[in-house]
Amino acid sequence: MARSFADELEDAFKAQRRRDVALSDRLQAIADLVRERGPVFASAVDSFVSRLEAARAGDSAPKVGEPMPLFIMPDQEGQLVALQDLLSGGPVVIVFHRGHWCPYCRLNMAALAEVEDRARPARIVAVSSEVQRYTRELKAEAGGRFPILTDVGGGYALSLNLAVWVDQEMAGMIERAGWDIPLYQGGTDWILPIPAVFVVGQDGMIAARHVDPDYRRRMEVDHLLSCVDLVLDKAAAPVGRTDEVEQRARLA
Repeated sequence: MARSFADELEDAFKAQRRRDVALSDRLQAIADLVRERGPVFASAVDSFVSRLEAARAGDSAPKVGEPMPLFIMPDQEGQLVALQDLLSGGPVVIVFHRGHWCPYCRLNMAALAEVEDRARPARIVAVSSEVQRYTRELKAEAGGRFPILTDVGGGYALSLNLAVWVDQEMAGMIERAGWDIPLYQGGTDWILPIPAVFVVGQDGMIAARHVDPDYRRRMEVDHLLSCVDLVLDKAAAPVGRTDEVEQRARLA
């Protein structure tokens, strides 16, 4: 019996997950397979991404030096998680992804799990619009300890200008590939977040970000770790002479 494209894609995901190479190389291997085995789908994705890039989708999301808007969202077990509480323990890395069905997101989550301990004391938190059944599935597969939060209705992503509407053509192709996005999100709308990463300092300010409407590209984990290191180094830097004088004045 001939193997389906979905079977080939699943095999490719498993093979790429095991490779000891950069995340970008793993993602590119998936994109190459899609282009080879599903050229019509790949062409539709190219057109969809081009429209998003032309519209500068995601450009108006919060920027470096701005405060990260607070949130309270349920994790994969239904427990509410607040950004303010996470920040009380150190910097936070917020990663938006499309869902458990997306091979690029699955590789991204697995790569984050690989470096989770190296990022500490910064905490990683992943966000999608999927309901707990699917966030639990993705968390178990990725093997990470970081929570995967449900952005109900994509409300938080919408507030950050990170949500995009999937047009009818692209939605139809995703459906024919066997993925039911509204079902996974517990609704009826075809809205997905733009994959993005925000490294937020303990002061709540955005220290680094990666926003790309082409979901086939993600922030390299080594770069993420470098951004975390810079945040931690800044937080640990000795107090400057001027700041020291001001601090003593406040304590006098």
